Amino acid sequence: MTSRVRQECINPDCRATYEVDEVHVCCAKCGSLLDLCYDWSRLPVPRSLGFFEHRWSTKGTQIEGRLDFSGVWRFRELLPFYHNEDQIVTIGEGRTVLQQADLLARQMNMKPGRLLLQYEGLNPSGSFKDNGMTAAFTHAKMVGARRVACASTGNTSASLAMFASLAQMQGIVFIGSGKIAFGKLSQALDYGARTLQIQGDFDACLRRIRQIAVDRKDLGIYLMNSVNPFRLEGQKSIMYRVLEALEWQCPDWIIVPGGNLGNCSAFGKAFMELKELGLVKKIPRLAVINASGANTLNELYSRRNLRWNGGRYDKQTVQKLYAAMDEANYHPHTLASAIEISRPVNLPKALRALDVMNGVVREVSDEEILEHRALTARYGFGCEPASAATVAGLRHLLSEQVVSPDETVVCIMTGHELKDPNITVKYHTGVDMKSVQDLAPREEPHGALVNQPVPVADDLEAIIRAL
Repeated sequence: MTSRVRQECINPDCRATYEVDEVHVCCAKCGSLLDLCYDWSRLPVPRSLGFFEHRWSTKGTQIEGRLDFSGVWRFRELLPFYHNEDQIVTIGEGRTVLQQADLLARQMNMKPGRLLLQYEGLNPSGSFKDNGMTAAFTHAKMVGARRVACASTGNTSASLAMFASLAQMQGIVFIGSGKIAFGKLSQALDYGARTLQIQGDFDACLRRIRQIAVDRKDLGIYLMNSVNPFRLEGQKSIMYRVLEALEWQCPDWIIVPGGNLGNCSAFGKAFMELKELGLVKKIPRLAVINASGANTLNELYSRRNLRWNGGRYDKQTVQKLYAAMDEANYHPHTLASAIEISRPVNLPKALRALDVMNGVVREVSDEEILEHRALTARYGFGCEPASAATVAGLRHLLSEQVVSPDETVVCIMTGHELKDPNITVKYHTGVDMKSVQDLAPREEPHGALVNQPVPVADDLEAIIRAL
C-alpha cells in the first residue's frame, strides 16, 4: 500500500493494512485493533508546533475559519486522514482551556503553578468525547454512512447524538440497565438518538453493537465507540492544546481516568508521533486512574505485571482475568459511571501508551472520588465523578513520592459537573434525585465538604438569623 494514510493492525505479527476509505471495527485478519498511520514524508508537516499559534483567534463562517475555530481541526496537519476539508464535521469542539489550580494545589501540598486542570467539560456536549466524535463523523461522512451507533455509559451517547443531529445521520445508542447518568441520557434523548436500553452492563452493550457492526453489515451501522481508530485521532488534540497552553513545553505528568482507555491510548499515540516528527524533545509521564470497582487495567498492569512488550503482550494473562470475572459473575460497580467498564477495548493501545510514556496505573475508591470531586468543585472547577479520579489518584502518587510537589502535573477533567448532578446533590444532601419530590434524605450526608441547604421559615428575622 503506497497511500499517504492507511489503517494498520497494531499486532506486530500481522500488520495488515487497509485503505483509509474502508470501514473496519478491527483487523479483518487477526481481530486486533487498528491504527491510523501516516507517511509523514509525503505530508505537509509543520517544522515547529508554533505554526499553530495564529489559528487560535480565527473566526468566521467559511470552512477555513470554522476549522481554525475548532480546537481539534486547528491541528489538522497532525491528523490528515480526510480527503478534503469539506468532509470535516465540526461544531466548534475543543475550545477548552488549561486551568492553573493554585488553590487546589495548596490543598494537595503542591507548589503554586504546578497543578493544572485540562477542563474538557467546556466542549459543546459537555465532555471530552466531542474531540473524537468530530474525527469519527468526518470519516463516517467520507464513507457515506447514514446510521451511526455506540454503546455508552453516557458521555459517548450524548456526543454521538449531538453530532448525528448536526450531520443529519440517524444516531443509535445502546445503554445498560440503570447504568447511565440522567444528565447524559437527557442529551441523547433531546438530540433525537434512538436509545435502546439493553438488559446488561456497558460491556454487554458494546459486545452486541460490535456484533451488529461486524456481522450485519447489511444494516449499515457505523460504529462510533473508541475501538474506531478515527475516534482516537481526534482525542490526540487534547494533548496538543495542553502543549499549546504551556508554550509548547511538555509537563512532567499527564493524569487521566481509565474506563475504556481511549484517552490514554490517544495521548500515547500523540506523543509517539510528535517525537517521531521532532516536534517535542521529551515525553511526559502518564498516570491512568481506575475506580476500585472497575479496576481491570490496574489489576493487569500493577498486580499481574502485564506489559506492552513490543505488541506481544501476554494475552493469556488477560484471558485468565476475564475468565475469572465470568466465573464469579463479576460486573463493574462505581459511582463514576463514565469509567464503569471491566473489559476495556483499548487495553492493548493503553499498554502501548504506558510503555511510550513511562506510565503508572492506580485505583481509587468511590469515597475518594466523591471527596475529591467536592474538593475540586470547592476551589472553582466542578466536574463529573470520573474526572475527580485524577485528583484522587494524584494524592496517592504524591503520598507514594512517585510524583513530586514541584513537578508540573496536568489532570484531565473529562466531563462537566452537570453531567451527573444526582451524585452531587446526594453527596451534599443525602437526597436521592429519583425521590426528590419528598426531599427526604435517604441517608445523612457525611462527606468532609458537605454543604447542606438550610431550611428557613418565610420570616425576615428567621432569614437574617440564618445568614
